[in-house]
Amino acid sequence: MWQRGRRAKARCPDGEFARPRPRLLAPTCRLTASLQSLFTQQISRFNPVYPMSQRIHNFSAGPAVLPVEVLEEARDNLLSLGDSGIGILEHSHRGSAFLAVYNQTVADCRKLANIPDDYHVLFLQGGASSQFFMVPQNLLQQDQTADYLVTGSWSEKAVKQAKRFGHPHVAASSKDRNFCYIPQTAEYSDKPAYVHFTSNNTIFGTQWASEPNNPSGVPLICDASSDIFCRPIDVRKYGLIYAGAQKNLGPSGVTLVIIRDDLVKQGALDIPEMLQYRTHAENESAYNTPPTFGIYLMGLVFQWMLKQGGLSEIQRLNEDKARPLYDFLDQSTLFRPTADDGSRSLMNVTFVTGNETIDKRFIAEAKAAGFDGLKGHRSVGGMRASIYNAFPAAGVEALVSFMRDFEAAQ
Repeated sequence: MWQRGRRAKARCPDGEFARPRPRLLAPTCRLTASLQSLFTQQISRFNPVYPMSQRIHNFSAGPAVLPVEVLEEARDNLLSLGDSGIGILEHSHRGSAFLAVYNQTVADCRKLANIPDDYHVLFLQGGASSQFFMVPQNLLQQDQTADYLVTGSWSEKAVKQAKRFGHPHVAASSKDRNFCYIPQTAEYSDKPAYVHFTSNNTIFGTQWASEPNNPSGVPLICDASSDIFCRPIDVRKYGLIYAGAQKNLGPSGVTLVIIRDDLVKQGALDIPEMLQYRTHAENESAYNTPPTFGIYLMGLVFQWMLKQGGLSEIQRLNEDKARPLYDFLDQSTLFRPTADDGSRSLMNVTFVTGNETIDKRFIAEAKAAGFDGLKGHRSVGGMRASIYNAFPAAGVEALVSFMRDFEAAQ
């Protein structure tokens, strides 16, 4: 059993329990005391204990903030996973130590989201952008139509890729107002192969409050890259969910895919094996070498979320965290939110002053004060505060206080 926690015990491949601390040397090494001291000093130069007081508020849209205890756990296992003598980055993806990590990660993912047994949990590469073409390549034939709900840049890119394989139909769009709202109605095709939507729009600060009402029996496919597991999710409503890890789940380089078994089986056979979902489902994400460190770190994040109380508690924390910022924006005489009320994201809060010069000065002064990553995307301008699951509530409170002072000084 692989267990997390910096001081928790971890079972090694041979079944022994040991404290999961970094080991500078394998047990069989023999060095003189002077060489051992020099070696330890050199390691310490590259592995300093970083003072928490020096960490600043990271509002980056992604890669984004991770839980500190997860980072500490990963740090402690870089030189040796548990007492194995081999760091997590160095373990074979087919060895017993990593397989224990992999199996625990899958189990915790299923537990966290209550994923049914007839869904596969896959860890792929290529980011969500690869899923833009992998989905239609597997599930859309040339004479078929798929419906897309377009609420931002990423769903537009998904439509563009789908044109290579079939006929994407834009059933709803909020482009008419620069994607500042979530459409409430859609005009679906008669027999779409699937309905695709992006649950949260990082650039424009909008988020679906709940799943769209897609036609009965039609698979619902979701790009959940920027709000995956920010709240409870009824996996049964979906045929496929995919998410790049670097916003709410872990580091960049790994993509979580949750896909129903019937869609795996119906996928195209005349495409390269690496692009078939069945290939990865049949090989438990190890047809080729998977992103092992990303999977490991994602597993730590799953366990951190379970420790918080699961997705219901994560949702409560996210709502409580976002509320003070939106409340301030609604009454501010300088700042205003860019997303419509009712469509606002819990993950990405976008706002402007209406004066580009003031926006630039605010971003510069905020960065100097320890608030990084607040510059908005060029499509919207202004500012964007990304406050994903791991972002601390104290950081939002500090930002609101800074904004209030900045406003008063104008």
